[in-house]
Amino acid sequence: MVCTTRISFCPSLRKEDRMFVISLIIAAGLIAVDQIIKIIVNANLEIGSVVEVVKFGDFKLFSLNHVRNSGAAWSIMEGKTWFLIGLPVVICALGVYYMYRQRNSRKLQLVSLAMLIAGGLGNLIDRIRLKEVIDYIKFEPFNFPVFNFADICVVVGAILFAVYIIFLDDSGKKNTETENEKTEDTVKAAEENDD
Repeated sequence: MVCTTRISFCPSLRKEDRMFVISLIIAAGLIAVDQIIKIIVNANLEIGSVVEVVKFGDFKLFSLNHVRNSGAAWSIMEGKTWFLIGLPVVICALGVYYMYRQRNSRKLQLVSLAMLIAGGLGNLIDRIRLKEVIDYIKFEPFNFPVFNFADICVVVGAILFAVYIIFLDDSGKKNTETENEKTEDTVKAAEENDD
């Protein structure tokens, strides 16, 4: 005998709303992870201190480097705190609205949007709370700015969203198919009128 009983997540929700709720839970979980890591870094590393995590002889690969960033990526717009608070609030609100509107879409799109929103809100919490962002991840072989988990969420979310748009989004195909059908119907109607 095969068990076909399926445990349903949020059985009171409509099927199309479940993935939206799951995406919000994913975003909340990622924000929590980001904030917990930042609390640990802030409590255990002095600003400016470096802890080498992965090192092969003299070759440094990865370290924890507690720095603060009052600007955006690469410290651009440094000191423009209110702009760097206002813009992410608007973008995240629009992102949640878009995610809700696209709740019937593929899971990859919703998860990528959840990651983008989580990354934006993770850094936004720092800006509101501290007026700067806590960064701590440094890949030593590259001359790249120190970053954090929220930044990783934004980058991975953006890559996944691009993959969705380029390879999986069917909305353009549906519009093209509809336009082709209308053109074929117009041609048929014109031919019938000529007869």
